[in-house]
Formats: sequence, structure tokens, C-alpha cells
Amino acid sequence: MKANIRGTEIYFDIAGMQIRPDGNKLVEKPALFLIHGGPGGNHINFKYHSIKLQEVAQLVFIDQRGCGWSKRTKKSDYTLENNIEDIEAVRKHLGLKQISILGVSYGGIVAQGYAIRYGKNIDKLILAVTAPSYHFIAEAKNHLQKIGTKEQIEVCNKYLWNGNFNSDRNVEYYFKIMDPLYFFKKRKKYKNPSTKNLQHGKLKNVLSYKVLNAGFSDFLHHFNFIPRLKKIICPTLILAGQEDWVCSPGQSRIIAKHVAHSKLKIFKKCGHAMASDANDQYIQEIKIFLKQKRSVK
Repeated sequence: MKANIRGTEIYFDIAGMQIRPDGNKLVEKPALFLIHGGPGGNHINFKYHSIKLQEVAQLVFIDQRGCGWSKRTKKSDYTLENNIEDIEAVRKHLGLKQISILGVSYGGIVAQGYAIRYGKNIDKLILAVTAPSYHFIAEAKNHLQKIGTKEQIEVCNKYLWNGNFNSDRNVEYYFKIMDPLYFFKKRKKYKNPSTKNLQHGKLKNVLSYKVLNAGFSDFLHHFNFIPRLKKIICPTLILAGQEDWVCSPGQSRIIAKHVAHSKLKIFKKCGHAMASDANDQYIQEIKIFLKQKRSVK
């Protein structure tokens, strides 16, 4: 499904009923927007590692503009600002008074921006393996120098830090070299598909490198939500991986320090791919959080 909003087309998909029969009564579940990482990723990984959350929420999967099944536009459209405003536009498009949000990695950055700006429209917030400011890049570079191989350091210097990917092949090569750092445990065999060759039943693991470049060549180097995190007033669950090389637990601690109604959970033996490395714990923590009655107004 696609929403025609703000001059573009945003793809979204839904899993689970909002109102379901439970014996002689009806139960209404919250709408949970799932915001993917990257920049340049898509929603498909959520359908592998987070689909069980439909037991406690109606899941709304969204591909950010230029990503996945959403419309490709020009590079100047691929901004943090637009990603934040697109969430609000989709909320209105679906006629939802309030939403909860699960933002992973870059999706957690978008989710923070939304919660700061649209606090009255958000019920609960879940931030996973993410960061509150551009400072995460310098920290990740320093960390990589300590733990990375020569090849891993070189591939990040060549492609990632300044947004220099110029083909899908570059992205595939990057993840071939870097996967051992993203995943603490051996990566599952499934791949994160793109829309390429979908009509022929073939799915290929490719991020949108143009969107990825837009982030790492520009706004990821200067965004800073730390002074405004106190504006997040909704209950917030913050999840981090102890072995995360790119968004360290220290970044999550900063968020927890500044968000009043927050809970921080750090998973041991877990990398940036937390939802894969610690899937059972990840699902359980979020389920418990979503089931809790909100006491914050």
C-alpha cells in the first residue's frame, strides 16, 4: 500500500488487527510504527525479527522516502527532516490519533526527532541501537580502529563515513566485510530483500545507496537532539547491544539520562543487529513495555 503524501509516495504495510474479538469482548491494540535504519534500509527485516509483536500491537511497517518500495526522488529530498515529517503525514493518512514507535538504528534517530516535535501524538517510544547526536560517528571511528581488521577500517573509510557508495555492488561488498561486526552471533541465512526483480520472484539484498550517501555525506554529521531530549515526555524503552560497534551502549545511556520516563536495557553478547542476536529477549522486553498501562501524561 502507498500513501500519497508531501509530494511523494510512501509505502506502508500492516500486520495484525487493531480491534480483535477476545471471547465476549473486543480488545483494541495500539498502532506501532516500525521505522527502519540505514539511512537507506527498508522494512523487510522487521517482518523477520519483529513480526511476533503483532500479538500486542497492530504493526505499521514504513519504507522511508527513496527506500524499499517507496518512490525514488532526488537526493535533496532524503533528509532527516523529511523522514520525521513523513511519519506525521502517514499518521494523519491512517486517521490515527496517537501512535507508538519502534525505531531501530537510524530509525531511532528519526523516532527521537518525531517524539521531540510531536509529543502529543505519541503514546510510547522504543529506541533500539541508536544515538542522540552526530557524536556517535567519531566514537564509532575510534572504536573501529581498536577492534576492526585492516580491511574493515579501509572499507568504512572508502565508502561509509563520507557517503561514497556509487553502486549496489559497493553496498554488498561493504556488508560482506562488515557483517562480523554488526552481528555478534552468526548471521541468519535470510537476506534483506529489495524491490529489484520482485516481479520475477527474485529478491536481492540491497540498500538504497543514494539515501545512505545522503545521510553520511550530510545530516548525520551535524544533527544533535541531546539539548531537546527532555521534551520527550512519553514512556520510553531504550535497548542497546553491549558489543555494538557503531551505536555503543554509551549513546543509549545519554538518551536515558535526558529522557525522564525511560528504561534502559543493555543486552550482553549482542551487537548492532540486536533484534537478531537477542531476538527472544528483544521481543519479550518490547511486549512487556507495550502491555504496561501508561502512567505518564
